[in-house]
Amino acid sequence: MAPEFNYSDLLPIGPDQSEYRFLGKEGVEVVEAAGRIFITVSPEAITKLTEEAIHDINHYLRPAHLQQLRNIIDDKDASANDRFVALDLLKNANISAGGILPMCQDTGTALVMGKKGQQVLTTERDEISISRGVFNAYTKLNLRYSQMAPVTVWEEKNTGSNLPAQIEIGADTLHPDEYQFLFIAKGGGSANKSFLYQETKAILNPASFMSWLEDKLVSLGTSACPPYHLAIVIGGTSAEHTVKTAKLASTKYLDSLPLQGDAKTGHAFRDIELEAQVLDLTTRIGIGAQFGGKYFCHDVRVVRLPRHGASLPIAIAVSCSADRQALAKINKEGIFIEKLERDPARFLPETTDQHLDDDVVKINLDRPMKEVLAELSKYPVKTRLSLSGTLVVARDLAHAKLKELLDSGKPLPDYILNNAVYYAGPAKTPEGFASGSFGPTTAGRMDSYVAQFQAACGSMIMLAKGNRSAAVTNACKTYGGFYLGSIGGPAARLAQDCIKKVEVLDYEELGMEAIWKIEIADFPAFIVVDDKGNDFFAERQTLVSIGKRPE
Repeated sequence: MAPEFNYSDLLPIGPDQSEYRFLGKEGVEVVEAAGRIFITVSPEAITKLTEEAIHDINHYLRPAHLQQLRNIIDDKDASANDRFVALDLLKNANISAGGILPMCQDTGTALVMGKKGQQVLTTERDEISISRGVFNAYTKLNLRYSQMAPVTVWEEKNTGSNLPAQIEIGADTLHPDEYQFLFIAKGGGSANKSFLYQETKAILNPASFMSWLEDKLVSLGTSACPPYHLAIVIGGTSAEHTVKTAKLASTKYLDSLPLQGDAKTGHAFRDIELEAQVLDLTTRIGIGAQFGGKYFCHDVRVVRLPRHGASLPIAIAVSCSADRQALAKINKEGIFIEKLERDPARFLPETTDQHLDDDVVKINLDRPMKEVLAELSKYPVKTRLSLSGTLVVARDLAHAKLKELLDSGKPLPDYILNNAVYYAGPAKTPEGFASGSFGPTTAGRMDSYVAQFQAACGSMIMLAKGNRSAAVTNACKTYGGFYLGSIGGPAARLAQDCIKKVEVLDYEELGMEAIWKIEIADFPAFIVVDDKGNDFFAERQTLVSIGKRPE
C-alpha cells in the first residue's frame, strides 16, 4: 500500500515563551496591498536592532543562566572549586552589566539567524543592514576585532571591524507577519569545541552510546569555559545540518521541540530522559566547573534527528559560561529584543567568603624564575593559587614570531625566559581603566610551541584555560615547567580587580596579538600540569569508568 502524505517541519518549534523589551516602532510601518497586510521595515531599524543586540549579549545574561550559577554556590555537594568558579562568574556578570567591560575578552564572531515572514518587506539586502549594525557595535563599544581576512591561502589580515558576520536569512511561512532573529556572539575557543562524529547504528543502544559519550566529554575538557550548556544531536539529514542543530540546541532555541518522534514524518524531538542521564554522567566525570567537582554542565539537551540509513552523524556543541545569545523580533507592534538580566547582583550571595575555603597559595611572580618554579614544585595539581606580579602576554601570532627567532638560530627574548607567560588577548581598554576585558584564551592552540620554547628555557610557567596535550605534560616533566589554569570566563572581573597595568612589550604591529606586559594582583589560578608530569585532566580520565548503563 502506498504511504500517505504527511508533513511536519524538520524542527517543529513550539510557541515562543520568552520575555521581550520594546525598542520602539521607528522604521516599522503597516501597509495594505492586494487585500493583504504587509509590514515594511527600514534598513535603519534592522541596523539599530542588531547594534542593540550585539551590545546586550556582550554585557547581559539570561536570568535562568545566572540562577544556575547561584544554584552551584548553594549546593552543599558542590566542590570548593565549583563554588569558587560560580562565584567568580557571578561577580563577572555583575561587572559586565555596568555596560563598559564585556563579560569575555573574546567578544565573538557575530552570528545572526533571521526568519523572515513572507509579508515582511525590506528595501535593502538585510545582510547589509545587519552587517552595518555589527560594524557599529564593534567599532563603538569596548569589543574586540577577531575576524581574520585571508589575503592569500597563507596570509591573513584583521579586518578591524569584526566583519564579516555569519548571517543566515530564511523564509518563515509559519509567522508571515513577523521577522524573527537569533543573535549570538560565538567565541573562537568555544567554536573550536563543536564536534562532528560519523558513527554507525552499532552505537544506537544505551550502553554503547553512554560509553562512547563519556570518552568524548572527557576529551572536550574545559577549553570552552564550563559550566556548559551541552547539546548532543543524534542523526541528521546531512552532517552540516547536524552540527548547526547542535549549536541551536545549546542556545535553548530548540527547547520547545516535541518530546517524542513520529514514524510518519521523522521530525526532530528532544529526549528529556536521556538528557537527565547525560547530565548525571557529567557530574561524575570529576572535571567540575573547571578544576574538579560535579558542575561540568548546567544542563543538557539531546535532540534526535532522522537520518539516511547509511550514516549516523552525531554532533556535540556547547554554549559556554559566557552564554551570549538573544532572541529578537520585528512585527506590526514594533521592534523587540529578549529581556536579559540587568541586575545580576541579585543573584550574588549576601556574603561570599563563607562559600569558599581558605586553602589558597599566594605566589609572587616578581622573583627569579628558578625561585618561582621551586615554590610551585611544593604543591600538587589542583592547588588553588593567587598570583601577583608581572606576566608577559603572548598568544597565537606572538608565539609564531618567537618560533621564527628560534628557528633562525636566535635566542628567545629575556622577557619569555624570566616571566610567566599568559595566553590571552585583550578587548579594547575603556577610558579610565587599566585594561579592557582580559581573560585567558584556549591553551591548546599553543601546545606545539611548548617543548621547543622550554628547551630554550622559555615558557616555563604558562597560564591559560583548558586542557593540554600529552606533549605539554611531557615537556613540563622534561624541562621542569608548569601549566597553570585560569578560570575561563570572568574576563571583566580580571580586568577590574586583578590587572593593574598594561603596556605593549613587543610586536606592537600585531595589535591585540602583540606581546604585552601586565601587572597583576590576586589573580586566580590552579596548578593543572606540574614539573613531575602530573596532569589534572589526565587524572580525571583514569578515574572515569562508569560501566554499562541500565537500559
